[in-house]
Amino acid sequence: MRVAFTAVPDSHLPSVDELLSIAVNAVGGSERQGQVTMVRAVQQAIDADEHLAVQAGTGTGKSLAYLVPSIRHAMDSDKPVVVSTATIALQRQLVDRDLPRLAEALGKELPHEPTFAILKGRRNYLCRYKATAGWPEDDEQDQLFDPREVSATGRMVQRIQEWAEETETGDRDELVPGVSEQAWRQFSVSAQECLGANRCPSGAECFAELARQRAGEVDVVVTNHALLAIDAMGELPVLPEHKVVVVDEAHELVDRVTSVVTGELSELTVSLAVRRVGRLIEQSVADQLQEAGEDLKALLAAAPPGRVDELPQVLGLTLQLIRDTAWRCVTALGPRNADKDDPDKAGQRKAAFTALDEVHDTAVRMLDAYGHDSEADRAEVVWLDGGTDRRPPALRVAPLTVSGMLRDKLFGERTVVLTSATLALGGTFDALAAQWGLSGPGEWQGIDVGSPFDHPRSGILYVAKHLPQPGRDGLPQQYLDEITELIEAAGGRTLGLFSSMRAAKAATEALRDRLDVPLLCQGDDSTMLLVKQFAEDEPTCLFGTLSLWQGVDVPGPSLRLVIIDRVPFPRPDDPLTSARQRHVAARGGNGFMAVAANHAALLLAQGAGRLLRSQHDKGVIAVLDPRLVTARYSGFLLNSLPPFWRTTDPAIPRAALKRLAAEAAEPADA
Repeated sequence: MRVAFTAVPDSHLPSVDELLSIAVNAVGGSERQGQVTMVRAVQQAIDADEHLAVQAGTGTGKSLAYLVPSIRHAMDSDKPVVVSTATIALQRQLVDRDLPRLAEALGKELPHEPTFAILKGRRNYLCRYKATAGWPEDDEQDQLFDPREVSATGRMVQRIQEWAEETETGDRDELVPGVSEQAWRQFSVSAQECLGANRCPSGAECFAELARQRAGEVDVVVTNHALLAIDAMGELPVLPEHKVVVVDEAHELVDRVTSVVTGELSELTVSLAVRRVGRLIEQSVADQLQEAGEDLKALLAAAPPGRVDELPQVLGLTLQLIRDTAWRCVTALGPRNADKDDPDKAGQRKAAFTALDEVHDTAVRMLDAYGHDSEADRAEVVWLDGGTDRRPPALRVAPLTVSGMLRDKLFGERTVVLTSATLALGGTFDALAAQWGLSGPGEWQGIDVGSPFDHPRSGILYVAKHLPQPGRDGLPQQYLDEITELIEAAGGRTLGLFSSMRAAKAATEALRDRLDVPLLCQGDDSTMLLVKQFAEDEPTCLFGTLSLWQGVDVPGPSLRLVIIDRVPFPRPDDPLTSARQRHVAARGGNGFMAVAANHAALLLAQGAGRLLRSQHDKGVIAVLDPRLVTARYSGFLLNSLPPFWRTTDPAIPRAALKRLAAEAAEPADA
């Protein structure tokens, strides 16, 4: 759907058209119609207090298109605009590149030069008090780690201690290379554990509080989806008061919010609570919780991973025991504000209350997930996540939908602009709007501002219709032959996107001896370094899985072929997506289309979006799974993809790739 918007002029500020023109000229760009349409749409949504979803293809310049009206609104209302992203990479792009250039360009046209700041969750900042005081340790049981890992953690701890003496922000992302969660936890606290600036001896110089203070004084606050959800759903505000939110990478919003509200119960969470409560209460009371945790450990070790649809009696009794013994510990701790004049004791008590509350409340959620009259009435799903060599099994609980939370807590209080290159699944915004809770008429508008790329002339979508459907026993030999021939035609230059790490590794192992070009596989090194190597050496190929579907931006001749091994449906045994599918069906909907097909369409669109990253890029998207053109749902999936020229003829993509490879070789031969 395309909607024509006109800019709404303001009496004392330049129009968004004028500001956009100044900004584009300052960054050396050229006007793009999609960008103009988007900037006007965002301005009108803000003026009308109406939610807006904008699909803006790669190359549109959507960051400028939402930042310009956001800055203008902040100037006009004297309230900040919050911009939320899903990835650290986009946060850094906004704060390090886009916003500084924009502020400098617009400063002379506005009452003052626009200001901005980044704000993250408290866990991302070093806690000065915890770094210097006797705080209860967060270390997990030492026997879970071998001596080399313990030694590596020790070295990381030393690095953090040295960095703590010189950092000005305390932001974990400044630590390069990064450190493990195990090491970082010894220097950070959650919002629930924090003593508060007024009670903490280091409150006056707290990095998290200083970041919040800066955020309260600027025009644009850049944050992440998780913190946005915590702010919207928590009792106390985390972000400064605001009325407008821009959600970039909005296709990730539901998954990130779900992660925030997912609870976990395991021997580790229970034993941590026991250690935290330590000597603060009678040992016999703490022992009761410890024994309940050991009962849980034994149960989970013997149970198969997967959904727990019906609550076994013994598990129900164990969860009740954990709930009750955790509450006894909470009661034994006494008033929550006791020892407020003794920071050390207050810190220990706050940490104990936090761990106990998490154990108690999660057990309550799990028990409440059962006992409904029908599947349609169920609100949450419980599943057992099988353990690994490093972590024991854990019970998890998550809501079957977060649409109600988002509708009431996020969209009910603010004007929200949601944008991404992939929002219109099956050609409409309805699927994602329903997941966001925006199903009511008149609440929102959706527009597709297109892309400056000429998809039919620049890219071919080739579906290998002649291949067999993918099975569960790994990649068929025909698939390996097809991949080999395509890569040989392209002279390398291939990004292989696989539905699982097992498939990516199997293809890498099978093809390294068959190909004359370098072949990298995710896991060989850090993903960032692998992508860098792939981008810098044209013949190199890179195979991998999920993070590569959405995280690779390689313009130019190093990427001419994107191979997708199969339609990326969620695993049939995935507990959360399968439960959501069943829940939709129980309410009369099509569970497969609402959950599995939407998931696949989003990932396919994201994966296909890796090919064209600049106006001059050309190449082929090769999908080996014939279901993309033969299955009953194929139309929905195809309508979710950019409008590439389509074919099922194997000769056409091979010929096109050979031509592109020959063109790339010409300058070197000249």
